Amino acid sequence: MRLHKVYHRFSLFSLTSPPFLLPPPSSTLFSHYSPPFLLSKRCRFSSRYPTPSLQPMSTSRLHNLLPVGSIATEDAAAPNASLPTSEDDDLNSGYRLPPQEIKDIVDAPPLPALSFSPKRDKILFLKRRSLPPLSELAKPEDKLAGIRIDGNSNTRSRMSFYTGIGIHDLKDDGTLGPEKSIHGFPEGSKINFVTWSKDGKHLALSIRQDQEDGVGSKLRVWVADVETGNARPLFQSPDVFVNAVFDNYVWVNDSTLLVCTIPASRGSPPKKPLVPSGPKIQSNEQKTVVQTRTYQDLLKDEYDEDLFEYYATSQLVLVSLDGNVKLFGEPSIYTSLDPSPDHRYILLSSYHRPFSFNVPCSRFPKKVDLWSADGKFVRTLCDLPVAEDIPIAFNSVRKGMRSLNWRADKPSDLYWVETQDGGDAKVEVSPRDILYTQAADAPEGEQPTIFFKLDLRYGGISWCDDSLALIYESWYKTRRVRTWLVAPGSDTTPRLLFDRSSEDVYSDPGSPMLRRTPAGTYIIAKFRKEDKDATYLLLNGSGATPEGNIPFLDLFDIDTGDKERIWQSNKEKYYESVVALMSDQTEGDLKVNELKVLTSKESKTENTQYYLQQWPDKNPAQITSFPHPYPQLASLQKEMIRYQRRDGVQLTATLYLPPGYDPSRDGPLPCLVWSYPGEFKNKEAAGQVRGSPNEFAGIGPTSPLLWLARKFAILSGPTIPIIGEGKEEANDTYVEQLVGSAEAAVEEVIRRGVAHPDKIAIGGHSYGAFMTANLLAHAPHLFCCGIARSGAYNRTLTPFGFQNEDRTLWEATDTYIKMSPFMAASKIKKPILLIHGEEDNNSGTLTMQSDRFFNALKGHGALSRLVILPFESHGYQSRESIMHVLWETDRWLQKFCVSNSSEDTTSKNDESLGTEGSENKAVASGGGAVAELEDNGLDNLHYYTRSSLCNDSYLKKLVARRTGAPPQHLRKHDWLMLR
Repeated sequence: MRLHKVYHRFSLFSLTSPPFLLPPPSSTLFSHYSPPFLLSKRCRFSSRYPTPSLQPMSTSRLHNLLPVGSIATEDAAAPNASLPTSEDDDLNSGYRLPPQEIKDIVDAPPLPALSFSPKRDKILFLKRRSLPPLSELAKPEDKLAGIRIDGNSNTRSRMSFYTGIGIHDLKDDGTLGPEKSIHGFPEGSKINFVTWSKDGKHLALSIRQDQEDGVGSKLRVWVADVETGNARPLFQSPDVFVNAVFDNYVWVNDSTLLVCTIPASRGSPPKKPLVPSGPKIQSNEQKTVVQTRTYQDLLKDEYDEDLFEYYATSQLVLVSLDGNVKLFGEPSIYTSLDPSPDHRYILLSSYHRPFSFNVPCSRFPKKVDLWSADGKFVRTLCDLPVAEDIPIAFNSVRKGMRSLNWRADKPSDLYWVETQDGGDAKVEVSPRDILYTQAADAPEGEQPTIFFKLDLRYGGISWCDDSLALIYESWYKTRRVRTWLVAPGSDTTPRLLFDRSSEDVYSDPGSPMLRRTPAGTYIIAKFRKEDKDATYLLLNGSGATPEGNIPFLDLFDIDTGDKERIWQSNKEKYYESVVALMSDQTEGDLKVNELKVLTSKESKTENTQYYLQQWPDKNPAQITSFPHPYPQLASLQKEMIRYQRRDGVQLTATLYLPPGYDPSRDGPLPCLVWSYPGEFKNKEAAGQVRGSPNEFAGIGPTSPLLWLARKFAILSGPTIPIIGEGKEEANDTYVEQLVGSAEAAVEEVIRRGVAHPDKIAIGGHSYGAFMTANLLAHAPHLFCCGIARSGAYNRTLTPFGFQNEDRTLWEATDTYIKMSPFMAASKIKKPILLIHGEEDNNSGTLTMQSDRFFNALKGHGALSRLVILPFESHGYQSRESIMHVLWETDRWLQKFCVSNSSEDTTSKNDESLGTEGSENKAVASGGGAVAELEDNGLDNLHYYTRSSLCNDSYLKKLVARRTGAPPQHLRKHDWLMLR
């Protein structure tokens, strides 16, 4: 992987990779029109509302989404208010807008991404657009081999882009020169794949434009002169287009690129036959054991195979900045292009037939060839067969050569790893992996050198020189991670540097800072102090502590293991971290007293800014001055809180409160709890604090923090550890641990007086949605309603493992059944809102999961609503969809959380006494909190309410919910005994 490339389809930044960064999460939306097709294809809604005893729903009187410019006013419910509405309002059609206070935050303009030049003397400001209109997601796409392709552009579908590029000189004092725009391309161009040339004098970028009919055009490669800002097409011919289904282009040297192009001889796409040539047949007559996760978008037939090959096949072209063009090899499905550090060779990886109908393309037959940089074939390094039979156990891998790459510290030396256990993690063998090296110009028939043997699974290597490299290995089942220090150029015995648990964040020593070489690779930076001969590494760590993360830089003596802390974040008010090394332009070991680093700095209320810090004075010079993305929440209140589960496990969460809120003056608020469970091997690690109380509250377009603007308390990320110590399987007690963690969180916010006991909602996305449904089924006493987005609810539909579970349905049947909220649908009596993308391509979370779960809920009379978002995948992208999701969520919270009250519950309980049948039971649960006595009777109440943190009135209400009797009818000892 070439770390210097800027990727746009997702946000990615590593502290040890080059300094390319995105600003902190924020809303990046602006108003878009609703395309004409929305009149015919809208969100799919299904609702199950018990008719008796329900009050008119609280919602804004908003109609279908219109061009924003035509909307004079947008009526929205005031914070925590219930507006009367007409029953004639159609709640089940059209896209809606959320209340203005939420919409304003989501519509805040996006901040640019940043990219530093190889010599660290210039910065690119990459201008970004806001979320796309739904019309972009509605464009045709082909779902093939686990990926989705835009055939019109010959790229991955739904690809984001930049709208412009500004260049600033970065001066020695940290100040920026005036912005110079890259210009020359047509107005409205969509920019992708921005990469620096190795000498930093040019940029390569792709340009595409929408045609008049809204169909995207194909990508063309442009180059820009960094000094002048002038951009021009790289190819003189206008008919040369980039094939960006896999890799796209790479700088071979300072003046030459290797480009994946659409073959000039390619004709029209294959046409699907009206009549198939035969039935679809798959056979396992060889009795091969093939266990795979529930992958989506796989190939289905011969037509799919032909179509995948059609779009994915590229012709490589070698092109220089002066316009010379040379074909490179034959057309093939090239997936990566990787030049050697000395520019003499290129590694080409490609897929080929026979394809598979059972696994995505990442497991197709794979060949890696070695070529000279001028286009001459050298040899094939490996040709791996299809990998359908990789076991589902964690740490299982593909057989044969893997992680084949160039040594970053050598001109053209290769390294790779090969498994010794057949790729099966359940096989006990030593060594488990062997690391090999070999020169690219090794004579034919020469055997590779065994570089290192590992007893755990290979996890990567950081190169430095012949005297130093760090090798990482790990094992998931035990969470063990080890770091070895080796001397590649000698027979010195390797030394075990670190041996720890990956879960133990308090013991994390940090990662070595990397420096850029003249060849453009990244190696471990070595340092020296003026008064000592020792050699040091610079370890960059997150600094996890019981008080939160306090990032640091440590000088680490590689001979003695001694550490010296030379920098640490301000822990009182700010959260600072080291982003990248900036003083790596000199040859040889670097001097500590000349160290220069790029840091970020933020606080609870101040968004992230970037600084240069230079030794020895370390005075920070501010580079950026990004405005606050949502000033209306600038004074929000944030606190990291700690509390304890009944089994003694320490838990943490981040509590957010609205600006200006005072619990003693304003009383308890409605509260939204949003979380995602995690697995651990021991209680101590599960209880460790992660994150910092001083980090800026980034609010994304679907963040639960948006409801701070609606005067909610938000309990964000309360830890819900599912622990399996020793040989215990964590998921065997999933439900018990889930309920225990949620109960502890609810008790804590009630004890603090910030959350109303009857107005606490639970929500989550993906595995968090799975959590939400389970909590409503097994802990109905805790929450008034739930919001579940893009979840999986029936684990029998994921029989070969899910999340961190690597046992099959047949190996752990009881666990699969017990964990599935689908199987407990009859117990769910609280209102639940299900939201799912219609085109979800995430493994395990088929849209069918929400469809079938809703039908199960409806079959038991549960108060529920299902919203299916057209064209959306696992995460939601379009402005129309996101705004509608926010409207649905706010409406649900206003109706079933804000408007929920003990008085309403009492009256409904009175009305429901003596009734029978699931319909009437659902009616009672729809208004508040009636639960089945046989599900969790009084015998179990001490488990739920024994905490002394609860007041008497709250306990009384809980007993009323469990018995179905009004609180005023209870004798004092009925509830006092629970103390």
